[in-house]
Amino acid sequence: MGPAYFVIAILGCADGGSACTPVATLQTRYESAAQCNAATVSALEANTQFDFPTLLARCQTGTGGALEAQRDRQSQGPVRRG
Repeated sequence: MGPAYFVIAILGCADGGSACTPVATLQTRYESAAQCNAATVSALEANTQFDFPTLLARCQTGTGGALEAQRDRQSQGPVRRG
């Protein structure tokens, strides 16, 4: 059985994406990974207030933690740099 829902995690990265820190998990829930991935661009555009040279938006399962989002490279969303 798959996850119940997906959420978008915003990660702040110091070096272009390999060493990232979770900075926010958005409250909106999505029923599928495809719906979540489609929303990552607008989520990233709305969450630029974090002081990191690179920000990533990634989808993660609603049952997982932010560290799981870092490991899940298949659901990587857009990247915003500096």
